[in-house]
Amino acid sequence: MALQRNTPPPDASRSASMDSQKAGRVAFQHPSFVYFQAARLVAIIGLEMQSVAVGWQVYEITRQPLALGYVGLAQFLPGLLLFLITGHTADRYNRRNLLIICHAGFALSSTLLFFATRSATPDVSHIYAIMVLVGVVRAFSGPASRSILQMLVPDHHFGNAIAWNATFYQAAVLIGPSLGGLAYSFLGGPTSVYTSAVVSAILSAILLLKVQTRPALEHIADSIWAGLRYIRRQKVVLGSISLDLFAVLFGGAVALLPVYASEILHTGPWGLGLLRSSPAVGAATMAVILAFYPVKKRVGVTLFIFVALFGVFTILFGLSRNLWLSMAALFMVGACDMVSIIIRNMLVQMSTPDQMRGRVTAIELIFIGASNELGEFESGLTAHWFGAVPAVLAGGIGSLLVVALWAYAFPALRKTDEFTRVSNQSMPDGAAPNRKGHLKSDAPSN
Repeated sequence: MALQRNTPPPDASRSASMDSQKAGRVAFQHPSFVYFQAARLVAIIGLEMQSVAVGWQVYEITRQPLALGYVGLAQFLPGLLLFLITGHTADRYNRRNLLIICHAGFALSSTLLFFATRSATPDVSHIYAIMVLVGVVRAFSGPASRSILQMLVPDHHFGNAIAWNATFYQAAVLIGPSLGGLAYSFLGGPTSVYTSAVVSAILSAILLLKVQTRPALEHIADSIWAGLRYIRRQKVVLGSISLDLFAVLFGGAVALLPVYASEILHTGPWGLGLLRSSPAVGAATMAVILAFYPVKKRVGVTLFIFVALFGVFTILFGLSRNLWLSMAALFMVGACDMVSIIIRNMLVQMSTPDQMRGRVTAIELIFIGASNELGEFESGLTAHWFGAVPAVLAGGIGSLLVVALWAYAFPALRKTDEFTRVSNQSMPDGAAPNRKGHLKSDAPSN
């Protein structure tokens, strides 16, 4: 008699598949999460369109790669100087209302760019000054935006919310540069882009009015320095955000894309838009994959592998002389970066109590801003000294060296196995969190 194989009935298999799909979209059960993501999507599309226009306009005026670095520096310095105040503000005041004010600030900055461009002879110093204003607004909006997320969904849906939060961000980063490049090329130059950015900022502020947050924990009147002390104690968190800082600081090639588009790949603003969008396509694709198939085990090893691959594909981009190969390399750069972004976000957000999340996030954003805007300045400066191609190649190699050094310096991060949530309880300043449910690691804290 033949043996019967123990296979589930077809209906059970379909039911399990449907349950898996529902689990991948569970964050959308919460209307405030949906309104927040819609507002964020619209706002970032406008800012990304504006970023393409500013980069191309500054390079057209100056023809100097270093000038592109100054654009990044102008946006980074306000966040560096204000991070203690901005994080404390996000913890102390209503985060939704703070975001609405910030989006009004973005509308103002885009309006100023419009009028600066309309002058007979646009002055690049005026653009730098307005980008400083953009940096100030971003310094306040960043901690509020990142720390509000856990107030929109219950704790058991937070991991899915983070994955979709990253997906919407990358979708905006994908759409924004493409629209910006097309509008710049075919709709009358930078003024059309800045007009679109104004409309985007106003629409996003209106959408935020529909957002309702869960009641926040009572604010603890502790020191604005508490976030720094907390991160210093949490070695896994410190290692993850500093790894991102230095790997992307050296490996960031985005600032030099106008140079690559114009001088190396011989394309125009439309090609620049495609190049700027390529990392976002890769990142958005990976974010959707991770929403349905999240990283659950070997978290630390996975983080180091994908940061190393980020460096490898940066080197490939630096060597490419073909637009489509360059876009493919940037696609993989974005995909690898998205894995590290989601792992880092989970490590930081799930290990930080709500009443300290604004300050911790403000410090994390300093690291991110240093890796992005300060990385743009570093890339522009290196390209000014040695040329664009050597700058990108050196950056990719530098990212690989950072991965090797951090794997040795932070064994607790390397051996972290899975995510678990820290208990969300009130803490006096300087006290350690309840260790129940903290990050599980095979190594003691370094």
